[in-house]
Amino acid sequence: MKQNLALAIMNEGHNVFLTGPAGSGKTFVLNQFIKLAKYNGKHVSVTATTGLAASHLGGSTIHSWSGIGVRDEIGAHFVDGLSKSRREIIEKTDVLIIDEISMMHDFRLDMIDNIARLVRRKADIPFGGIQVIMSGDFFQLPPVNRADAQQGQFVVFSKAWSDLDPVICYLEEQHRQQDDDALSGILDAMRARDIRRSHAETLLSRVEVAPPADSIYTELHTVNVDVDTQNQAKLDSLGGDEMIYSQTTTGAANYVESLQRSVLAPADLRLKQGALVMAVKNALDRKYHNGSLGTIVDFDPATDYPIVEFLNGKEVTMQPDTWELRDGDKKRASITQIPLRLAWAITIHKSQGMTLDSALIDLRRAFVAGMGYVALSRVRSLDKLYLKGINRTALEISETAYDIDDQLRTKSKADSIRLKDLEDTLEKIELDKAPKQSSGWADKVAKMRETYPNAYRPWTSSQDALLKQEFQNGASLSELSKKLGRHEGSITMRLEKHFGGEITV
Repeated sequence: MKQNLALAIMNEGHNVFLTGPAGSGKTFVLNQFIKLAKYNGKHVSVTATTGLAASHLGGSTIHSWSGIGVRDEIGAHFVDGLSKSRREIIEKTDVLIIDEISMMHDFRLDMIDNIARLVRRKADIPFGGIQVIMSGDFFQLPPVNRADAQQGQFVVFSKAWSDLDPVICYLEEQHRQQDDDALSGILDAMRARDIRRSHAETLLSRVEVAPPADSIYTELHTVNVDVDTQNQAKLDSLGGDEMIYSQTTTGAANYVESLQRSVLAPADLRLKQGALVMAVKNALDRKYHNGSLGTIVDFDPATDYPIVEFLNGKEVTMQPDTWELRDGDKKRASITQIPLRLAWAITIHKSQGMTLDSALIDLRRAFVAGMGYVALSRVRSLDKLYLKGINRTALEISETAYDIDDQLRTKSKADSIRLKDLEDTLEKIELDKAPKQSSGWADKVAKMRETYPNAYRPWTSSQDALLKQEFQNGASLSELSKKLGRHEGSITMRLEKHFGGEITV
């Protein structure tokens, strides 16, 4: 199915499961539909099964939206205990988006269905009449069964799925590896249960190829243990001053903490000239995307913001961007930070949803079916893929996923024929135009810098050292503010970060 038909089907009000290979544009179509639904005045609740996936869409986890948290079951009076605000959000929702649905257990979708029916007092309609848009790929990471928790299976086996009977929108077009037949062939073979010796040999040949000495690439690892250590060691090896960019937040501490786990930009972003970095958001002007690699070439003399030369040749002065935790129409928290992270290394799990320019992947310790598929599908071409090693598990896909996929493809073809006329009904709305940036923030910062010259500038290593020295020597808050050119509130927050607890100056 093509993207336009999928969008038209969702716009018509059908319950939908949106799927397709990595790089087929699932997230793009979801974002287009969310804009279109909001344009039409609908209340859209954007959720995902993981906080990381939710952050890509600007939403919350489905566990938070429904109120189930980490529960494996709900009691007879569970709904009576839901807060008024939680009830209002569920009652007002016209459209519920659930991304990465392949990672959800069947029994949990049934729990969420029951909650929606009870809260909306429409027990005889799936999800109480909410239009449900699910998205995911059963070839990627599966739901995890823990020994001490209720055992479940893929979400397609739930009663809720059967009751919804979603239209299957199986996107076939490839927008990531479209120019590389070799890599596309391997990924297609993995999906078709047709991995041959030639495919394995092609991948093994990449083990023998080392990245060029002057090339830029990211290492992908199966476990997190070495990622942070490797990134920090690489940064420490660079000369020059270290610039520190601290995030700003809004919202209650528990919501900020929840959002923080999903934002790939660190709370304190430490950079030096020459650092390898990765963009962790898509630019509105499309100068970079989530996963773009680049090098810090300088810092803007007026703002101290980092200047990145991306591999696509574009040089961009990176400005703060904002992630939001939304609960229905309500904003619970926000984090504002430079949308970058150090990019010498990252885990395969955190790479989901990214398109990487070049990657060195270690699959010697792949431990679950689907992990290799996720990692290999991050890059656009075989000549930008380097392997430290690969084991047999990395080429495995769940047998159940294969069976499910066969059924989904068959139903998608039937649904495409049945609903093909809907594509002509989709109103042409210019959704891709980036909103004009308001000058209000720039004016606010400029005004504040008349009094505090370093307001909203990153902390340097030397400024941090001076702050700690003067504080320990007994300097007052006003003296520190004057000496460092920063607001007293900023000084207090920085001291609390260094010394912990509440600071009295």
